[in-house]
Amino acid sequence: MSVAEKIRYLREVEGSLRGLGRPMTQLELVRGIRKEIGKTISQSYISQIENGSRPHMTQSTRTMLARFFKVHPGFLVDDPEGYHTELTSDLRTTEGKLDVWLLQGSERFASDPEVSGVLIKAARHKDTRRCFLLLGAILDTPGLDERLLEALKPEAARSVTSRAEHGRPV
Repeated sequence: MSVAEKIRYLREVEGSLRGLGRPMTQLELVRGIRKEIGKTISQSYISQIENGSRPHMTQSTRTMLARFFKVHPGFLVDDPEGYHTELTSDLRTTEGKLDVWLLQGSERFASDPEVSGVLIKAARHKDTRRCFLLLGAILDTPGLDERLLEALKPEAARSVTSRAEHGRPV
């Protein structure tokens, strides 16, 4: 995936995350960076990155965009020639693959804002792999998921119980 594709993809995810129901525009990105990060970047610079006429960006721009999108700056480079996302030989590759997979999943579940939001939160967590290991441990412990949901999100727990009582899928 090229850096241009990654920026377009991140604008799409950010638009969803912010409840726009569409990709964030380049101008909205510029305004968001100015407001939230206190830095400036021009819309034409972003356009040049996205259309490939500026194949490389400065380190400060990469850092600013990474900070805004809450991704690692190393994500904002072209993938090397021959790079395959199936390779998970080291932890950093696995972490990045999980993050991208979760962000893609958040788009697929955009019609369910709660699920979409959770997928984005997991992708943005500093240790995504650990989040999945924790989820696995919770699911391995009988009844723990129900007890945690009741303690942390009582309204969600009641909703699940209500759907189960009425014979609807949970």
